[in-house]
Amino acid sequence: MAALAWSRGALAAARAPHRALAVRFTQSSGRLSARRGEVQRRTGALAVKVGMLGTWDASGQRHALTVLHVDGCRVVQVKDAATDGYTALQLGAGALKPKHAPSAHAGHCGAHGGEAVAGTPYELARTLAEFRVSADAVLPPGTRVPAAHFAPGQLVDVRGATRGKGFQGAMKRWNFGGQRATHGVSKTHRAHGSMGGCQNPGRVFKGKKMAGRMGGRNRTAQNLTVHKIDTVRDLLFVRGCVPGAKGTWVRVTDAVKKVTPAAYDAGDVPFPTRPADEDLPDVLEIAGA
Repeated sequence: MAALAWSRGALAAARAPHRALAVRFTQSSGRLSARRGEVQRRTGALAVKVGMLGTWDASGQRHALTVLHVDGCRVVQVKDAATDGYTALQLGAGALKPKHAPSAHAGHCGAHGGEAVAGTPYELARTLAEFRVSADAVLPPGTRVPAAHFAPGQLVDVRGATRGKGFQGAMKRWNFGGQRATHGVSKTHRAHGSMGGCQNPGRVFKGKKMAGRMGGRNRTAQNLTVHKIDTVRDLLFVRGCVPGAKGTWVRVTDAVKKVTPAAYDAGDVPFPTRPADEDLPDVLEIAGA
């Protein structure tokens, strides 16, 4: 037993240096970082869902693209660990007339500053959202976050509220099969049927799949590829569909479950963001697209 205990201790000691030196490739910044506690994470962006269109690449393959407009996205407030207990950036997007803004919202935007949206005399943001960042990815208030904050070929996560569909039955909401069309079924062909309970437990369990309100929930479309970027109009073209209807706000962030080493190895993804004075072409797209 003593020999067995010694061998286990020696094995743990031999593995300890390897654990300390373990690194991983993070999607948030594309750089090597420690396994825990030192992950570099840059901010995301706020965008408006414009719609969908189709395109063909050089090989003739068709891609369904969702167009996202990064409408005047800029940093409104910086939250640090010393004051707020965590590090994050509050971003604002869109333009709002002062007469339409609540006094608290106008005072908040005025206190923390921010750039005027291009083409409008208003500096009040129409919407606000927070993005957790690492300490080395903090941007000063007023910094613009354009569509070129991302890079073609990069994978992103897009989060938004799904379309609200109102009160729906169990067949549409949960894909139930319904009851039989004949043989004793009367006027309950699309009903969900028994609740599954009797005197014991004498209640309906929480989470039971029943009829109710459908849609209108926050959902995330993960690992979408950035197909093309229009740097002049601040448009993002991502492959696939994203939650929400046209004209709704979505959050675009770096993907967290997959990495795109090619985009980071080439240095296309800026950290913490794209400099405002960088000279870019009108369109950035994947090679061969």
